Amino acid sequence: MSSANKFKSHKQLKLIINNLKKQGKTIAFTNGCFDILHYGHVKYLQSSKEKADVLIVALNSDSSVRKIKGRARPINKQINRIKVISALSCIDYVTIFNEETPLEVIRLLKPDVLIKGGDWDKKDIVGGDFVETYGGKVVTIPYLKGYSTSKLISKIYAMNRR
Repeated sequence: MSSANKFKSHKQLKLIINNLKKQGKTIAFTNGCFDILHYGHVKYLQSSKEKADVLIVALNSDSSVRKIKGRARPINKQINRIKVISALSCIDYVTIFNEETPLEVIRLLKPDVLIKGGDWDKKDIVGGDFVETYGGKVVTIPYLKGYSTSKLISKIYAMNRR
């Protein structure tokens, strides 16, 4: 599928997922800001794809990122983040959410596997309890140390002050 066709609304994804599940496909879901894509993100997303047939990434909207990270973020606007994430071959579909958490999207889509990075405790993963109520799994991918968007941004700012 071309990257241009990967971005879908929540309603479009619900229909697609229903069809895929009828075909016996497993659906994985993860989310994040993915503001400045780095190797840690790519490795995480590739590992996430290994957990199911289909990987959906829900991106925080620009307003959602600002609520979580502050007024200076995101660095990259959501349209550009959508395009970059969509270009990765391990990603099947991308959607956007405006809330601080993806709970509403998770409840609508009902993924088979909910995935977050290993820096999250399973009990703290938003939507995890809900996914487990219908037999879904909550999975963490080991955190790759040394890769952080916030640290990368700080490093860039420090370099510019020299």
